[in-house]
Amino acid sequence: MRVLITNDDGIAAPGLRRLAAASADAGHEVTVAAPMAEASGSSAALTAVAADGRVVVERRQFAELPQVTAYAVEASPAYIALLATLGAFGAAPDVVLSGINRGANAGHAVLHSGTVGAAFTAANGGHRCLAVSLDVLSPAAASASSGGAAIAALDEVDDESRHWDTAARLAVALLPAVAAAPAGTVLNLNVPDVPWPRLRGVRRGTLAAFGQVQMALAESGEGYVRTAIEENGARLRPGTDLAFLAEGYACVTPVRAAVDAHDVPLELDLDALVPSPSPSPDSRPAG
Repeated sequence: MRVLITNDDGIAAPGLRRLAAASADAGHEVTVAAPMAEASGSSAALTAVAADGRVVVERRQFAELPQVTAYAVEASPAYIALLATLGAFGAAPDVVLSGINRGANAGHAVLHSGTVGAAFTAANGGHRCLAVSLDVLSPAAASASSGGAAIAALDEVDDESRHWDTAARLAVALLPAVAAAPAGTVLNLNVPDVPWPRLRGVRRGTLAAFGQVQMALAESGEGYVRTAIEENGARLRPGTDLAFLAEGYACVTPVRAAVDAHDVPLELDLDALVPSPSPSPDSRPAG
């Protein structure tokens, strides 16, 4: 099948290359189109850098993947995914893969993820998508650290040495299910940063009510604010994506964006919100 691979960590990210390699090795026709620079946290923003009204695109070549056509694009992941579905990088893909992201995209915080945002955007046009993330803050990897120290310690790990192949292997195994899913399907896959033999398995989970990390206000003053990222200390709920990751399982969650909230009560007299228009002179009764 034709597979478009994008991400929000940028064209040089190791997770992107490993996912492209695994997909190509499985016999799929792979095209890579990813941001020129990191675009984490961009959600489904449609932003781009244009020159003379044209989005900037550069051909790239991965030395280890001569058979893969790659493009670095001065745009957000969602914009790139949209361009791909419109045929900007060749024939429209059968499946859009987004990742492998450096860090879990789990819980309701997927709203802010550029990785998931790209998948949501392609799915909005009826495409089938898989967002893939590697949990670099999993308890197994952070056992020697705690609190903010865990984040700092893990940031010192060489990204090239992480277990991208574990996530890539699972993503490729899921591709037939993604291709067979209803149009507009998005599967969100989170994988522990462990070697394949140490992966406990795969579970279907729900979204946790929170994300793995959270933003905190570190300082504010006249004309400025400073934020910090810290681990979320909320209690894990069994059956959620974050709970399965903490137990050493990969987790797959079908997700949707921009759907009607039929369950929200709206006790309003909608007709009373806007006054009835006064009759026009021509419509008044004669006499």
